[in-house]
Amino acid sequence: MTVTADRALRRVAGTDWTAVAAELDEHGCAPTERLLTPAECHDLAALYDKPELFRTTVDMARHRFGSGEYRYFTHDLPPAVAALRAAFYPRLLPIARDWAARLGRPAPWPDSLREWLERCHEAGQDRSAQILLRYGQGDWNALHRDVFGELVFPLQVVVGLDAHGTDYTGGEFLMVEQRARAQSRGVTTVLPQGHGVVFTTRDRPVRGRRGWSAGAMRHGVSVVRSGHRRALGLVFHDAA
Repeated sequence: MTVTADRALRRVAGTDWTAVAAELDEHGCAPTERLLTPAECHDLAALYDKPELFRTTVDMARHRFGSGEYRYFTHDLPPAVAALRAAFYPRLLPIARDWAARLGRPAPWPDSLREWLERCHEAGQDRSAQILLRYGQGDWNALHRDVFGELVFPLQVVVGLDAHGTDYTGGEFLMVEQRARAQSRGVTTVLPQGHGVVFTTRDRPVRGRRGWSAGAMRHGVSVVRSGHRRALGLVFHDAA
């Protein structure tokens, strides 16, 4: 079954977005309802073995990003990837604008994803940032941010393509907040097959005695203890 634009819109709409906004405020990440069937997950994961769909491959160990591998799609995105990305953008946009208002930052994101990406390209950020990730036993992803340039959308999504506890163990999604004048706080999330996690690209609003400030956050993946873990990463700005 193909993930059409209408089907992606319905599935993304099936998530409780009030709850997502509240969890993002509290933890910097929040789970979604099911976005893909197991068969659709299998089909997406199988795209990894079609190098013509990707602009580059990254060996994480070589760059000291952790251990594992990922590939960036070209701009000619598979329909399922394009449909999910387009469906998420209008749901994430109000949260992004609300965060910008609280932090006293500009909110340069237009209503249209197409227009926003055009602005990225005009600014020299013209490389696709949509990712398929592949981890095996012992692989992991170091804590990091996916900024990629001056123009940044503050939220992104990762979708699990394998079944935790069956296809792999370990490999939890990690979110770590670097708190001011305090030790860091971490949150772990198991990524069920076909479900997503919405998370902050770089920080979240934190209320203090003097108002709102930006709480710096990074994300990663814990060590995969067995099996294989594959995931789709949806980023809403392109890379320089």
